[in-house]
Amino acid sequence: MNNISIIIPILNEEDFIGQLLSHLIKNSSKQNIADIIVVDGGSTDGSQNIVETFEKVTLIHSGKGRAKQMNLGAKHASGSILYFLHADAFPPMDFDKLIIDKVEKGHKAGCFRMEFDSEHWWLRLASWLTQFNWRPCRGGDQSQFITKNLFEDIGGYDEDYIIYEDNILINELYKRQQFVVINQKIKTSARLYKKVGIWRLQYHFWAIYLKRWFGATAEELLAYYRKHIAS
Repeated sequence: MNNISIIIPILNEEDFIGQLLSHLIKNSSKQNIADIIVVDGGSTDGSQNIVETFEKVTLIHSGKGRAKQMNLGAKHASGSILYFLHADAFPPMDFDKLIIDKVEKGHKAGCFRMEFDSEHWWLRLASWLTQFNWRPCRGGDQSQFITKNLFEDIGGYDEDYIIYEDNILINELYKRQQFVVINQKIKTSARLYKKVGIWRLQYHFWAIYLKRWFGATAEELLAYYRKHIAS
């Protein structure tokens, strides 16, 4: 019988993590969830204290870096399916049943289509496009499920990538033709778009995608991100 390990990397997510954990417990069946693992990368706010109030959630401490955090979470996972989720992304009702159904039909990896918590026309269009199983429409905000066996066969997330680590794994899944999009919406925060600016952030995301396409290294992508987005 398949069951799911939910793995959530966090760093200073006190505004979201409690809401997300409550949402996951409310919208899934106990028998389908092997464990919920939150991997903290060194939070200095109240994130860790919030996680510790959830008895059935495991808190693990890690070095900073989402790839490193998610790989560590996967090592502690007991489920046959790994479900990687950002702290500000809320999957649909019965997400567990939807994932297990796809896996049992032979789909070893995939994601949900996405909806931003914004009415801006561009973000609504970007959300609409995520229903299609096209590589350019993918990203970590849509979450990622993958069988544990396939994840281990690939070697997990590439820890050389401090950013873009989700896309490196997704690239490998598309190469193997192991990707499906579940036609239900995960609701994701548009907070970074609001902070940086929608057009500015979208431009730089496209630039990062193209830079990687043309062979940019992990270090070059990180330097670009820090200069244009994180600054």
